[in-house]
Amino acid sequence: MLSSSKTYSVLPASDLSRAIAWFRDKLELEPEDVSEQGARYRTGGDSWIYIYETANAGTAQNTAMCWLVEDIAAEMAHLRDRGVVFADYDFPGLKTENGVATDDEGKSAWFQDSEGNYLCLTQPNTPM
Repeated sequence: MLSSSKTYSVLPASDLSRAIAWFRDKLELEPEDVSEQGARYRTGGDSWIYIYETANAGTAQNTAMCWLVEDIAAEMAHLRDRGVVFADYDFPGLKTENGVATDDEGKSAWFQDSEGNYLCLTQPNTPM
């Protein structure tokens, strides 16, 4: 049953107002709905992101959400112009060059939002 259900991403924020401002200023995303509990953003198609306030924000050290993009270099350049900083890694199995990791499946780049959540861009080798 779940295989046919839509999904959405949930991101924690220790300061909801700061997170909303960061998503607006850095990612050019405006919330569709804002309440005391959180903010909801619609992205491509039927995808959406929900950001809610919690003291646990930024504690996860894993990728919380990815955007599938067609041109990772162009997306990174645009986001860098807006002040987004991409991470560089050099671990066994993960090495980036200028913020981009390349493997058999495509290219990916990671950055953190204002709350410390790890977000990424992914350009798959196969067309989307």
